[in-house]
Amino acid sequence: MSEFAELLAGKLEGALPRQTRVERRRAGMLGPKRVRRIEVVLPSERLQLQADEGSLQASWARVSGGIALKHETVALSEWVDLLSSALAAEAERNDDARRALSAMLI
Repeated sequence: MSEFAELLAGKLEGALPRQTRVERRRAGMLGPKRVRRIEVVLPSERLQLQADEGSLQASWARVSGGIALKHETVALSEWVDLLSSALAAEAERNDDARRALSAMLI
């Protein structure tokens, strides 16, 4: 699961750096930094993936004016679907997002 989070974090940071926040923490004193949290903030949605000891917890929030109106914990497969839909909608609204997402998929 951590490999998935690492790959996804790298892709999202590269494609949408302003909308993506990634928190990394070192595993032990000398261990490598690993993804602990990924947050994608879009105009009407906020998606978060939390990595915790080999498991992933996913959540989604409907946002208006920067305030979360509805917050849900969702299954990882549903989170991926929500992220895909949100990114597709963002690509329709924003040419830069469309180009970045096209590059991410290559």
